[in-house]
This record gives sequence, C-alpha cells and structure tokens, in this order.
Amino acid sequence: MNETEQLLEQVTDRVRNSARRYERRGKTLPGPLDTGEITRAEAILGFALPPLLASLYTCVGDGGFGPVQGLLPLRQAVLAYGERRSSGWRWPEGVLPVADFGCGLDACVDCRSETAQVLLFDPNPGEPELAWSIDAPSLAGWLHGWLDGSAWFCEESGLGEECDLELAPWDAFRSRI
Repeated sequence: MNETEQLLEQVTDRVRNSARRYERRGKTLPGPLDTGEITRAEAILGFALPPLLASLYTCVGDGGFGPVQGLLPLRQAVLAYGERRSSGWRWPEGVLPVADFGCGLDACVDCRSETAQVLLFDPNPGEPELAWSIDAPSLAGWLHGWLDGSAWFCEESGLGEECDLELAPWDAFRSRI
C-alpha cells in the first residue's frame, strides 16, 4: 500500500467514526462520487483536480468530512470557484475553495501545484494581495494535520487560539490572476 492509499484509508476510518456520530443525530454523510462526476466538474472548471482530492471525492465521500465544517461537496466547490472568479477579488486561476472555515476564511487547493498545496483565503485585510497565505505545503500534509490534531484549525492543537497565526504569504498570487 502506498502513502496515498494509507492516507485515504486513515481518512476513511476517521470519517466512518464521524458518520456514527452524525447518524445518532439523524444525519448522514454523502457517499462517494463516481469518476464521471469528477470529469464533469473538471470540464466546468477548466482544469484537473489533483489526484488526492479526486480520490477523496471518489473513495471517501462528497464532502462533509474533514477540518472544521468539512470539505465542500464537489458541486458546491465548483460553483464557489465560478462565483469567486467573477468577483472583484481577482480570484486566482486553478485555486479551488474546498472548506469554509467561517468568518470569510476558506481553505483552497492550488490545483496547479504538484503537491496540491493548501492556501488560506482571508478577505478580512481588505486587499486581494494580503488575502492569501500558505496553510500547508501539500493536501496530504493538510490532511495529516487534521488527522493527528496538530493543524492550527484543530481545537486540540491550540495553535489557532493561543498564539497569533503566522502563515507564509502566497507569493504566486499576482502571477495567477
């Protein structure tokens, strides 16, 4: 089993445990998508999803799991990308919003990055150039941070609450608008 398969298995196990809590409240997590839905989404977006992100949607489920409120369902992520690209924020090409952290903050996957780096979009500074930072160098690393509780957005880490979060700015912003 390779690293990606191991990571998908860990995410699936965590989701199964979370699903039991949802079911007790009368809710269910969405099931996996078929590859045709990934192909349709990619055609609308005009770019391919990173393999790990596509695998999350086809092997684990169509959102609802993951950090904070969970991954967006793919259709919602595609719609959000289209809306943001047509907004006044000069949304960068190939940067797909994948999770809503509240207060305007979004976790986004840079689909043009070899590692599928995860970016944090924070419109609160008011300037597009200041709104982007690197949350994790890779989607795999971002997921590992969620799984082991070490990421800033995990309650158990204390990083988001106890210290000022200092993320590196995303310097590629200007080249992607």
